[in-house]
Amino acid sequence: MAGLTAESPKPTAMTVHNQSRVLEIEFSDGRQFKIPFELMRVYSPSAEVHGHGPGQEVLQTGKRLVNLVELEPIGNYAVKPVFSDGHDTGIFSWDYLYFLGSDQERLWRDYSARLEAAGANRDQETQAAAAQGCKSH
Repeated sequence: MAGLTAESPKPTAMTVHNQSRVLEIEFSDGRQFKIPFELMRVYSPSAEVHGHGPGQEVLQTGKRLVNLVELEPIGNYAVKPVFSDGHDTGIFSWDYLYFLGSDQERLWRDYSARLEAAGANRDQETQAAAAQGCKSH
């Protein structure tokens, strides 16, 4: 994922919808996305999810009902969400939020395929996923 540039779309409005569990975000290029909290959580750009290198990714399970507890601004380039399951280490740049919004159909397909391959699901956290989280952050 490329970093922010002067040409990168920036958010012009952001609304947290707790009942429907989506982050609605409008960008300066006119695009608007509704990004489910679950998608944000399972694709968090944190070491807990991505690991510390290729092949160390941790499949997130049981996140269908995760809520967004807080959304902390990070400078003029990102937000740091705090999720109801305690996850709070991912920093979501504007570029990354734009990526999640614009590619969410493909991301959902990929996530569903990985869940199926692991014999896991969106509703129940597996013991392996809980044990594999990065505890050093």
